Amino acid sequence: MIAFCLAVLLLLVTPGPGVLSTAGVGAAFGFNAGLRYVTGLFIGTNLVALIVVSGLAAIILATPWARNTLLVASAIYLLYLAARIAFAGKKIAFIHADEKPGLGAGLLLQLINPKAYAVNMTWFTGFVLYPGSLLTETLVKFLVINLIWVPIHLVWLAAGNIVNQLDLSPQTHFRINCAMAIAMVIVVGLAIISLV
Repeated sequence: MIAFCLAVLLLLVTPGPGVLSTAGVGAAFGFNAGLRYVTGLFIGTNLVALIVVSGLAAIILATPWARNTLLVASAIYLLYLAARIAFAGKKIAFIHADEKPGLGAGLLLQLINPKAYAVNMTWFTGFVLYPGSLLTETLVKFLVINLIWVPIHLVWLAAGNIVNQLDLSPQTHFRINCAMAIAMVIVVGLAIISLV
C-alpha cells in the first residue's frame, strides 16, 4: 500500500497538463473561479480511471487508428495550450482568455490528456493490493487516488493564485510563461512516448 501511495503522489505532483493548467487558471482567474475548473478535472480524472478499469482504454489503445486519433487530438490541444501559455503576454496567465475556464474545460482536458491515461494504467494494472478481491482493490485505489489528487490540485491552484498576486516585472512574467509552456510540451511528449 505504501508503494502505491508513493506512486500516486509522485505521478500527481509532477507537472502535467492537469496541474500546470490548474496553476494557470489560479493565476489568471483566482482561486474561486479555479475551483470550477478543478471540479471538471476531478470528474474527468475519475471518468478516465473508469475507462481504464473497464478495459475500454485498452481496446482504444490497442486499435491503431483510434490510438493515433487520440494521440493527435491530445497533442494538438495540449500544444495549443502551451502556445497560449508562452504568448500570454506580460502578465502571468497560463491560459489567457476573457472567459473563465469552467467545469467543461477541465473535463475535456482530462478526457484527452495522455498523461491521465498513462498514470491510471500504471495505478490500476501495476499494483496488486488485494489479490483476492478485484472489487475491493479497485474501490480502495479510487479512494486513495482521490484523497491524494484533491489536495495536490488545490495546492497548485493556490500557488497559481499567489503568483498572480506578486508584483513581478514583465520580463519575469514572460520567462515564467515560457518555462511553463516548455514544461507542458515536454510532458506532452513524454506522455505520448509512453503510450506509443
